[in-house]
Amino acid sequence: MCNKYIKFDQFAKEAEKLGADYIATGHYCRVRDGQLLKAVDDNKDQSYFLSQVSKEQLKNVLFPIGDMVKPDVRKMAEEYGLVTAEKKDSTGICFIGERNFSNFLQNYLPNQPGDIVDIKTGEKIGTHIGLMHYTIGQRRGLRIGGTEERMFAVGKDLKKNILYIATGEGNEFLMSDACLVDQVNWTYEKKLSACTAKFRYRQKDNAVNLEWLTNGELLVSYPQGVKAVTPGQACVFYDGEICLGGGIIKEVRKNGEKLWYL
Repeated sequence: MCNKYIKFDQFAKEAEKLGADYIATGHYCRVRDGQLLKAVDDNKDQSYFLSQVSKEQLKNVLFPIGDMVKPDVRKMAEEYGLVTAEKKDSTGICFIGERNFSNFLQNYLPNQPGDIVDIKTGEKIGTHIGLMHYTIGQRRGLRIGGTEERMFAVGKDLKKNILYIATGEGNEFLMSDACLVDQVNWTYEKKLSACTAKFRYRQKDNAVNLEWLTNGELLVSYPQGVKAVTPGQACVFYDGEICLGGGIIKEVRKNGEKLWYL
């Protein structure tokens, strides 16, 4: 959303007021004939984060490092004597910098502790520190003692403030075969019925089928099953190196039914 409303909207408008012909950013991606493409460096590709940006917003944008791999970027920085040439890769959220994300959230959102419940047995097995601190599929940091079994966060009930976990691999509850996607920003010239999709950043491309619904939403199906598809996250569509656009996951389904714990 930062890209859609700030960098490529408000910032671009200010640049235009200043008389700039273009804006340039350090995103690892490319544009060809107005269409967003993956970066040459697949390990650093950031097209996933730009899937909500429209073709109109990309008209006067340059991505200078989209055709480069990271080692070559560092080499060029070293040749120009830039102090960031040897800087460690940034892993923080751009607008808060390198800081503990949980601590950052606590400054603005009060913690609301609640029950951790075993989804198989319905038994309370612990207390969470606030649902905002957990992601679906998370294994580490659940802070549940007394068992040697692996545990995964598999669902949240926002109304009851419950975090559901599953023991073992948790695949039974983490797997889904379809999802409903809204807020669709489709930038390709024609609608497709099949392509690939990423449901998380740096995830491999998953083969999907698309059903275009009359209300503008997309029913995305993947019979092979995908782990930890989660409401609120981005679903981004690809055809090879072309980023077709994306939307926000509204609902996750399995065997034709909505997963009640997501």
